[in-house]
Amino acid sequence: MEHGDGTDKGIGVAMALGVVAFLGAGVMFAGGTQLFQAWGFAAAVIAASLAVVALQIYDA
Repeated sequence: MEHGDGTDKGIGVAMALGVVAFLGAGVMFAGGTQLFQAWGFAAAVIAASLAVVALQIYDA
């Protein structure tokens, strides 16, 4: 019986960062001030970028 060496850590990290990106997009949409909306956009973009990096690092 063959045991896998793979890990699901990349998928988990990407999903967690996807939730952060989704929340950042919500802040961007519903933020009160333009500065708050800009921070939401920054959080969404950074989290989405890190989600892609996590998938590449863990080779998911």
